[in-house]
Amino acid sequence: MSDLHVVLGATGAIGSAVVAELTARGHRVRAVSRGAATGPGHLRADVTTTDGAIAACRDAAVVYQCAQPSYGRWAEEFPGLIRTILTGVEAAGAKLVMADNLYVYGPVDGPMTEDLPHAATNPKGRARAEVDRLILDAHRSGRVRATLGRASDYYGPGGVNTVFGPTVFSAALAGKTARWVGDLDQPHTVAYLPDVAAALITLGEHAEADGRAWHLPAAEPVTGRRFLDLVRAAAGGEPKIAGLGRGMQRLIGLFNPTVRELGETWYQRDRPFVSDDSAFRKAFGPVTVTPHAEGVAATLDWYRHNAA
Repeated sequence: MSDLHVVLGATGAIGSAVVAELTARGHRVRAVSRGAATGPGHLRADVTTTDGAIAACRDAAVVYQCAQPSYGRWAEEFPGLIRTILTGVEAAGAKLVMADNLYVYGPVDGPMTEDLPHAATNPKGRARAEVDRLILDAHRSGRVRATLGRASDYYGPGGVNTVFGPTVFSAALAGKTARWVGDLDQPHTVAYLPDVAAALITLGEHAEADGRAWHLPAAEPVTGRRFLDLVRAAAGGEPKIAGLGRGMQRLIGLFNPTVRELGETWYQRDRPFVSDDSAFRKAFGPVTVTPHAEGVAATLDWYRHNAA
């Protein structure tokens, strides 16, 4: 039986963290990306094509799907990408672990649990719901074994293309105003990248994870004000902090397409956005997650040495 773990999107933030954690656990790893191979165990492949997906997944025991289209192209491209990847996973006889998020639920009242309906009406939420349906239908029909790990907004070493990267960590180290996207005083579940990777691999290692979605464990929900206070304390000096509200988002969005896209899911920013991870903890515990103060310090240290 194969012991090969394949990571698609291996040069992205989540994919890189999964590769690092798999390596640390002693697994045999193939890291797949569209760019040039960067070392032993890396494969260059375009998983948007059937041939590329089959080559990427060949001989795999577990495939971690961490690749995604650009944020503005989810609705147009994500379902097609997943159909192609499922073909590769099926050909390999492998298990699929999907790095998922919380968009499928849309606006909710109270903490999010896995049994909530997929009620999102915005294009990105509908696209993620379609992706999840494709994967779970493939599992139920016996084409593949599959599981989904849902995480909230994440930060951590290597997490540059996030709402925390340039606006929080880079800004604080440059002595500029660190800005939290949304209301500073609403509780928000924030995940730390190495914790996300560890939880995804736990799903990959356990057959009892198959056939459903799981909310990945994270430290306690935190307000933007508290998170920025932790950044300020760890960065040293006196960087200013501020919230980036809906009006400023609209203004910046006139010139910045990525910021403009955030308006579609602003309900994640102006009210509590809390993920209940108790099902994962009950099934796979005890679970240890990184305290925010420790994660913030490690992320700032990474930015000091790696981010331009």
